[in-house]
Amino acid sequence: MGMRWQRDLARWTEAGVMDGATAERIRAFELAQEKSSGLRWPVLVFIGLGGVLLAAGVLLFVAAHWDNLSPAGRFVLVLSMVGLFHVAGAWLANRFAVLSTMAHAVGTICLGAGIFLAAQIFHLQEHWPGGVMLWALGALVAWALLRDWTQASLVAMLVPVWIGGEWIVATERFARHDMYLAQAMLLLTLSYISVLRPGAESATHKALAWVGCLALFPGVWAVLNSAEPGWGHRDPLPDQYHAIGWALMLVVPLALAAWLRRGAAWMNVVAALWVVALGWVAPPTWWMGDESARLPRELATYALLALGSVGMILWGLKEARKERINLGVAGFALTVFVFYFSNVMDKLGRSASLIGLSILFIFGGWLLERTRRRLVARMEHAP
Repeated sequence: MGMRWQRDLARWTEAGVMDGATAERIRAFELAQEKSSGLRWPVLVFIGLGGVLLAAGVLLFVAAHWDNLSPAGRFVLVLSMVGLFHVAGAWLANRFAVLSTMAHAVGTICLGAGIFLAAQIFHLQEHWPGGVMLWALGALVAWALLRDWTQASLVAMLVPVWIGGEWIVATERFARHDMYLAQAMLLLTLSYISVLRPGAESATHKALAWVGCLALFPGVWAVLNSAEPGWGHRDPLPDQYHAIGWALMLVVPLALAAWLRRGAAWMNVVAALWVVALGWVAPPTWWMGDESARLPRELATYALLALGSVGMILWGLKEARKERINLGVAGFALTVFVFYFSNVMDKLGRSASLIGLSILFIFGGWLLERTRRRLVARMEHAP
């Protein structure tokens, strides 16, 4: 709600109602007002942690007394649990905005628990992606009404979980059914990270970027492990599922990037090519072919990971985003460490391998940190 004036200001400027200089003065004044009246980060951390603990405590309380309640009592408890926090959030809206945001977030979290508990009460047919879909729909409605960053974060997490769940249920009997899903989630993660750019730094944009940053390395790990051939004799994916998989992997994340980034989305297309190449090159952990053919694919995988890390750094320099530079440096360091641990350490003696590892940590860490600081300084002093 507090950032709506930015959209109005942009709309008035584009319509010619207000000139650019006046818009900049208004923007600088409003940002100064928000900064002076804002809460310090320890308060925000404590409120956020309190919200998480409150949601966990409520769910544990319900679970502890669930067997002692009648079906009618259970349903009333579910409705009360969902509605109480949203009512509290509405009451706090003009009294304590941050606490109101937290209460609405807890209410939406409890909505998911309420959906699955209601399905248990009435013995509804089990199809867990349908429950996640209803949860995501509730979060989407909450975001449309409130426009705050917590609801946007929940939507950003729940919608992919719902789509991924539908894909898993539909394709679980086929071999390598998770290949498309893992690559789609990684590309979606990169789309979230790329949301932050000059002129788009609202709380919602920052929340989406945080979701993407936290999911980046698990997403890369999932792509590297999606090459598993699978256990047992499973049928290959039918052609129609391949078509749906390609659409899920490329169309959805790139459409989101085009909507959020407009003309700058061409960088996301480059990222999509990298994700596809990584999934195609990465060898299965359980290698079934000639062992001599594994090494070239492993080296190509490490090269792609290093290239992706450098690309993330260059992306951060181009759009003046410090978090992308940090992610790129961390990814490069992790790639070098895994390469040493998997391909070099076992070929050395015990003492030599430990000495090499210590050198890698000390001098490699020092060099990477020095490089990172230079890149950040270069970005901050760029015109």
